Amino acid sequence: MDTTGSIAERIEKVCAVLPASVKLIAVSKQASAEAIRAAYAAGLRDFAESKVQEEAKKQEELKDLTDITWHLIGHLQSNKAAKAIQQFQWIQSVDTLKLARRLNQLAGELSRTPSVCLQVKVLPDPDKFGLSIQELMTALAELNELQNLKIRGLMTILPLGLTDTQILEGFKSLKQLSLDINNQNLSRIQIEELSMGMSGDYALAIEAGSTMVRVGRSIFGERKVMSKSV
Repeated sequence: MDTTGSIAERIEKVCAVLPASVKLIAVSKQASAEAIRAAYAAGLRDFAESKVQEEAKKQEELKDLTDITWHLIGHLQSNKAAKAIQQFQWIQSVDTLKLARRLNQLAGELSRTPSVCLQVKVLPDPDKFGLSIQELMTALAELNELQNLKIRGLMTILPLGLTDTQILEGFKSLKQLSLDINNQNLSRIQIEELSMGMSGDYALAIEAGSTMVRVGRSIFGERKVMSKSV
């Protein structure tokens, strides 16, 4: 794992090209608690994990850092939804209407109101989760009735192998979708955040209107092969 200094230098390099309107979220999956502390010392407060159990261990190790905001960005199984609500302030991977309903029910039972992003598959991709644009627009009326969720944003992960032009157009389609949703003047849904862009494409995401970029490799370095356990 990288030293404290190198992590701080990498963060400085990323932040140098980010507009003030864009929040840097450090994707800390597989990063150690020590590495997260180094990123925290460099000024970061938002960290993203893909697995509920991995984050729980780190949250315990880092419980003295009380102002961290944790974001869940991995696919969430319904049997881990209650733990996710208790551990994460943001759930960015709400990828089905069924999951949104379940989270809303559990949030009510747990007296929580998590902020969420609806994960959208703006381009066909069998390897990614997410609502299609049409599915999301059809589900909006029901999503608007979910009183225990703060639906504040949209998130997308684009397919691999796209050209820069295709990447930019994909991100722009998510921006346009946010405008289309907000133009409906729904009572409970106001899209304020666009979570799009990772280490390899965040410059294009910013050009298209991203407000949150999820950066892991450019901060913590290359990751080890992941275990399949959740």
